[in-house]
Amino acid sequence: MRAILGILVFTAVLWLFSSARKSVAWRTILGALGLQFVMAFLVLKVPFIHAAFRWVAETFVTVIGYTWNGTDFLLGRFSDGQVGPYLENFAFRILATIVFFSALSALLHHLGILAFFIRGFAWIMRYTLRLTGRESLSVAGNVFLGQTESPLLIRPYLDQMSRSELMLVMTGGMATIAGSVFAAYVGILGGTDPETQAYFATHLLTASLISAPASVAAAKLLVPETEPQVAGNAQIVKSSASNFLEAITNGTRDGLSLAANVGVMLLVFTAFVYMFNDLLGWVGGLTGLNPILAANTSFESLSMECILGYIGAPIAWLVGVSSDDIVLVGQLLGEKTVINEFYAYETLGKIKSGMSERSVLISTYILCGFANFASIGIQVGGIGVLAPSRRGELARLGFRALIAGTAACLLTACVISIMHP
Repeated sequence: MRAILGILVFTAVLWLFSSARKSVAWRTILGALGLQFVMAFLVLKVPFIHAAFRWVAETFVTVIGYTWNGTDFLLGRFSDGQVGPYLENFAFRILATIVFFSALSALLHHLGILAFFIRGFAWIMRYTLRLTGRESLSVAGNVFLGQTESPLLIRPYLDQMSRSELMLVMTGGMATIAGSVFAAYVGILGGTDPETQAYFATHLLTASLISAPASVAAAKLLVPETEPQVAGNAQIVKSSASNFLEAITNGTRDGLSLAANVGVMLLVFTAFVYMFNDLLGWVGGLTGLNPILAANTSFESLSMECILGYIGAPIAWLVGVSSDDIVLVGQLLGEKTVINEFYAYETLGKIKSGMSERSVLISTYILCGFANFASIGIQVGGIGVLAPSRRGELARLGFRALIAGTAACLLTACVISIMHP
């Protein structure tokens, strides 16, 4: 019941802050929310479809193993090929998967395999939600690609897109994840156990899929369409690689850049969190807050986690998280928004043993998206290169896209909360 209330509250808040409340296309909004429930029911409750998703997830887990074979070969000892315990860490196990999966995604795009699935999902989105061809391609692309890779599929159309269409492009990127980082999240949450990895892989796949229609609802509530729509199909821009070897090379280079960026950002943000926590702990000691927090909460002193946890707790309550875990889930939501989802997933991996299984599951869906402050800059820079004339519009829409992307992930979490009472 709380999750149902959450859907109503999140929808109402988005409508209140809409740029054109009278222009909201409620058929599209309700259709998108309904499509979420249908997709979630099919994937999670229909045995043969769930089995198919489970098979795909297990295939991803097997592919992750190939990545580790590569790191073992590169970093193993000459004598016996074994990797020392000092290399069993985030940098060499988790970040390495980003490089391989980026190369794999580039290869699948070049071979047209990704395009086949994107076209199919785009067709469903277009004819059920009455989206334009270029909108549906963008949203479908975000299920498989990242927030800067997906716009490449519709590059020729970006300059002519309406403000509402551009908002949907940005929101779709914020509300979903990229295939290149999918395996990294599986590794963080699933550890080295294949069964646990397959469990989280199944739900991460489901999250990225059903967050796509949620991004439509959130974007079209905040920035409704007020301009004449362009009818007709849109064609996917093909891979620029001349052959599969060049595709793998390009994907590897992009993956290396992404992995380096993720690693450096985590290093810096983790250092800042510890610095802020020392400062906040000093303030808590000076004001006498630390003993009060230690006696009445799970926190020993005033900290960033404590502040974010209590700010996000009401939102976690609305999603339907157990009352015992709402502060922890609120903390995770805050970390995802202020820092990034990698940091939040790493925290979830550390604290999930002290949470209920249901809270861990809902948290997995809440965090499954790129909606954070850094992504505003990434999108303005990345999409702005593809459409320089729209850079100003992208910057103006950035904060709204962040709100819509966060709301889309929360709507998805509400659906899962209802499906798993």
